[in-house]
Amino acid sequence: MNYLITIIGPTAIGKTSLSIALAKQYGCDIISCDSRQFFKEMRIGTAVPSDEELNQATHHFIQNKSIFEEYTVGDFEKEAIAKLDELFSKNKIQIMVGGSGLYVDAVLKGFDSFPNIESNIRDEIQKKYDEKGIEYLQQKLQELDLEYYTKILSENPQTLQNPQRMMRFLEVCIGTGKPYSSFLNKDKNARNFTPIIIGLEADREIMYDRINQRVDIMINEGLLAEAEKLYPNKELNALQTVGYRELYSFFDGDFTLDFAIEEIKKNTRRFSKRQLTWFKRTENTIWFDYKTDISKIIEVVNTEIESKNK
Repeated sequence: MNYLITIIGPTAIGKTSLSIALAKQYGCDIISCDSRQFFKEMRIGTAVPSDEELNQATHHFIQNKSIFEEYTVGDFEKEAIAKLDELFSKNKIQIMVGGSGLYVDAVLKGFDSFPNIESNIRDEIQKKYDEKGIEYLQQKLQELDLEYYTKILSENPQTLQNPQRMMRFLEVCIGTGKPYSSFLNKDKNARNFTPIIIGLEADREIMYDRINQRVDIMINEGLLAEAEKLYPNKELNALQTVGYRELYSFFDGDFTLDFAIEEIKKNTRRFSKRQLTWFKRTENTIWFDYKTDISKIIEVVNTEIESKNK
């Protein structure tokens, strides 16, 4: 039996160091599941592991794409599953780590299958959004798929403020003539592994303090220069990311630098709260305080593997 040890939790909680320790313990590779660390132009602002960390274990899906490439969660699912099939042929235990809940779910549970939609439909929705704003997308989704709109409202309301996600829901509704929700949980691919899910958490004050420190480190390491280099391409989807958006407002003259940095900290804290809300819904997760000794976590993982092998 194959086992995918999956490490989840909010940003700056210590997932990278735990993943490396476990990879060393089991002599395996690490699949990165961070939707922004894919992009090679965004090293500092996405807290890519250091060269020293990367050299301690073989990592996959880190800085392997360009911000100029279109790369979806569906693309990642296909590539990650193919890579895991290859890795499991060498070692029955592998590691996956990341803070992008949608991408974690795609690997663990499969990604819902949608028909291809004609590009002119997306263009028309984009045009309507440009004219009427996010309220149009919200109203249209409510009209075309009340079930899914209600589900988002109760479980993940911030999604209603995400124009890219909302436009995707609508293009499926309009392009197929069926509710987006009708395509969910259909034809999921079987997985050839058993997940063992490890969650890391901390008291909110500690978590927020770690985030504030990380942002200061990013600034000291040259985030300002990295963001300035990418500024001409600020409209790209990959760059609609905390840590870059706020600095673009500084470059535009809307923020002072000090205010932009404080906004990065505030928005990262908000993001971490959303991450934790998402991950707390992940079934069968074994949660640990971020300071738990790694030997204790290894002991629990070994017990899980032994119990599943019986």
